[in-house]
Order: sequence, then C-alpha cells, then structure tokens
Amino acid sequence: MQNSELFFNYLSWSNPWLVAIALNTFLLAIATLAPKKLLTPAGQFHGWALGVIIWGCLGWQGYAVVMFYFLVGSGVTRIGKAQKEAEGIAEKRSGARGPENVWGSALTATVCAVGVLALSILGDTGGILGETGGILGETGKMPVSQDVISLLLLGYAASFCTKLSDTCASEIGKAYGKRTFLITTLQPVPRGTEGAVSLEGTIAGIVGSILIALVSWAVGLIDLTGIIFCVMAAFIATNIESVIGATVQSQFEWLTNEVVNFFNTLIGAIAAIVLVSVWKAFLA
Repeated sequence: MQNSELFFNYLSWSNPWLVAIALNTFLLAIATLAPKKLLTPAGQFHGWALGVIIWGCLGWQGYAVVMFYFLVGSGVTRIGKAQKEAEGIAEKRSGARGPENVWGSALTATVCAVGVLALSILGDTGGILGETGGILGETGKMPVSQDVISLLLLGYAASFCTKLSDTCASEIGKAYGKRTFLITTLQPVPRGTEGAVSLEGTIAGIVGSILIALVSWAVGLIDLTGIIFCVMAAFIATNIESVIGATVQSQFEWLTNEVVNFFNTLIGAIAAIVLVSVWKAFLA
C-alpha cells in the first residue's frame, strides 16, 4: 500500500481514535460552555483524555458504560445537595469532578481497556467488538484466548459497577439515611461518617450496580451471568471500602478518598474476575 493510502486510511472516520478525538472534543466544548459544570477545568481535560482512551480501546460500547456512570453518578451527587451542604457532608466544589476524581473512579477500568487493546494488537482475538470498536479483526497473529479478553471486559464493567454502587450508597445514604451505623462496630454514627452504612444507601448502591451492569450487558461487554458477578463484586468491594474508611483511612495522609476509590474499583474488578473464574472451574 502506498504511503498516501496509509495516510488517508488513518484519517478515515472508520478509525476509532479519530472518532474518539472528534467526539470528545465536541463534548468538551459543550461542557466548557455549559452553565452548570460537572467537571472542573482540569477535570474536563482529563475527562477528555479518558473518553478518547476508552473509545479508542473499546469503541462506543465501552464509552456508553463510562458515560452512563458519569451522568448518573453526577446526578446522584446532587440529590439532597442543599441539605448535605448545610450538614457539611456534601462533595467539595458542589460535586464538580477534578482530575483526581476522574482517575480515582476510572483508572482500573482504563487499565482493563488498554489491556484489551494490547492483546488485540499482540494477537488475534477474532474481532470481539466488531469493526467500530478498538478490537482488530482477522490479523493472522498468534491467537489470544478470548477468555482473557472476556475477563478484562468483565473487570472493566465491574469496576464501574463498583464505583456507581459506592456513589449511590454514599450520596443516598447521606441524603435519606434514617439510621447510619459504622460498618466495623454497628454503632450508630452521624450521616457522612467515613465507614458509615445505612439501609437506604445499601439498597441504592445495589440498584446502581444492577443498572450499570445491565448497560454493560446491553452493549455486549458482558453476558447475563456477568451481570450477577458484577453486582456481587460491587457489593463486596463497596463494603470493603467502608471498612477501609472506618479503620485505616484516617491513619495515612496519602490515603485520600480518591486513592480509596481506586482501591475500591480495583477490588471490584478483581472480585468479579475471581468469582467468574471459580464458577467456571467448579460449577459451570
């Protein structure tokens, strides 16, 4: 193929990276002009980078999941905003996300997405996400197990299930939790206390994880059993995150909410992968 043909193929709208850059630049312009900011200026740039990476690696399917998380999570954060601000337990910056929030929530998912792309380049995965995604088709390269790709996609979905579950549980619990208890002692504590849980927040967290798991299934990232494993993993990880908040978080200055969020999503992704692996090994 001539160099000119390669150049024009790169500029083709079938190139997912070109689509990713164009789409996210357009959305960045809208976010910049919007009167209500969901992201800080720095957060907008990092959100742009995240969006480009996810679309480039996983196509519109992966992008749909991260956008669902972002929009629903931002909306949930604003529930009962006035009351939470009066009690001093509202998110800082009126809920606008900064770079630390972007990557605290999405770094695990980004690693999974990049892993899928890397495996697609190193070997032939059979075009799991089709022509519009970041997965290469028939390459003639060394075969890569589709099970590995499926596990990474499950980890991607589970990480966002975990984060949305955590966000819903925390924000609904702070707004509507009638009785909140410290997860380690079950002693009553004020709403907004690190490590506190409530029935209302727990139910909201489960609902949130189910919704985003359904989105992940609807776009083809996971199968029906993956929904169950994502929800289970999110429940496990969210409760572990509460234990971290109730015990060691205050003892280490570096263990900020954003760092805890990263560990939370990482635990959720690993838990889902372990659960499905055990199920396939012993029960399937």
